[in-house]
Amino acid sequence: MNMTIGATIFFRSGAPAERRKSHPFPMAAICRVAATRAAFTLIELILVMTLLAVILAIASPSLSRFFHSRSIDSEARRFMALTRAAQARAVSEGVPMVVWLETKSHAYGLNADKTFVESDTKAEQFTVDESLEVEVRHSSDALAASQAVQFKNEKLDTGEFYTLRFNPDGFVSAGSPEIVVFRQKNNGELWVAQSRNRLNYEIQPGKAIASR
Repeated sequence: MNMTIGATIFFRSGAPAERRKSHPFPMAAICRVAATRAAFTLIELILVMTLLAVILAIASPSLSRFFHSRSIDSEARRFMALTRAAQARAVSEGVPMVVWLETKSHAYGLNADKTFVESDTKAEQFTVDESLEVEVRHSSDALAASQAVQFKNEKLDTGEFYTLRFNPDGFVSAGSPEIVVFRQKNNGELWVAQSRNRLNYEIQPGKAIASR
């Protein structure tokens, strides 16, 4: 009984050893061959890097124009959103709101009309990207009406200073600028202009001023 068991154990444990010895290629050698075939050669890597460099050199001007155009678009949208916030606050709080714009310092912001509220805890201020130019245009009616509008801002008392005023009824005041132009070299310009019904401001592509 013991001899039979011993023979059986010898047979089962010896068979794999015999198969390993009879295999012409050891497992370690097979792994090295597979790794060698899967790897890139130095010449292939150099060719790939060269192609990437050429593609980036060709695409870089287009990418630059794309990111700059996004800059002018995002700035115009942020300014328009600020006018909407001013309009909403004017209606909800019953106090005139002013969106001010200082072109030389590339800054603009929102606060309550200081003739009604001395300190505005919700006041906001933003800086325009240095690559952008800002221009403010008034209609003839706005120029005449703006002479009667007084707005004092102690922080900004020099340079080109403009104000867009929103009345508590939600309308844009008659003296407010008609168009705020955001311009960028080689990327055209975008307007934040009064809508035809003069209820709010909207983004428009740069074009000749239409008579109203």
